[in-house]
Amino acid sequence: MQHKFELIKKNIEKQIVINNDEFKFFSDFLIEKKILKKEFLLKEGEVCNYSGFVTEGCLRTFIRNHDGNENVTRFAIEDYWVGDLYSYLTGDVSPYNIEATIDSTVLLIHKNDMEKVYEQVPKFERFFRIMVQRGYIALEKRFSIDLNSSALQKYENLLQKFNDIELRVSQKHIASYLGITPESLSRIKRKTYKK
Repeated sequence: MQHKFELIKKNIEKQIVINNDEFKFFSDFLIEKKILKKEFLLKEGEVCNYSGFVTEGCLRTFIRNHDGNENVTRFAIEDYWVGDLYSYLTGDVSPYNIEATIDSTVLLIHKNDMEKVYEQVPKFERFFRIMVQRGYIALEKRFSIDLNSSALQKYENLLQKFNDIELRVSQKHIASYLGITPESLSRIKRKTYKK
């Protein structure tokens, strides 16, 4: 197995047991894509035909509101899957943009190739179901935190989840993710550092 596939293999093996031949069949479909800082993996209006797995770097997913302002919905660092699941499953165009915040590397598998993997190695359907369930749970948790937490609590939760996010993402993008202004984030950070 090539070194570049070790992280994704470990990620998959957290959920299902696969042998080397099964993983080889899957990994033969993977495409390594380097994405430079500020380059896009997906742009709004495109169909998301790939599932992506981040092996290096950081990407942010955002949507533009009616005023053209960006609202960051999620971050993906190493060992995270990235994409627009709704667009991937329905074939509809995506309202999301996925952009690298630093130089990044992503392993991609096309939807059609994933179907071939499901046919040959049905265990991967279970893996994908688990991924979807975990994604839904994360979304529900984020929604609950957004509704029930102060900006300070949301910031602390973000740092718990991504301890070095401030090295990978601008303050403006963190503030957008938290639903506050960059100035409010600066005040929160001052309070946090005083503790």
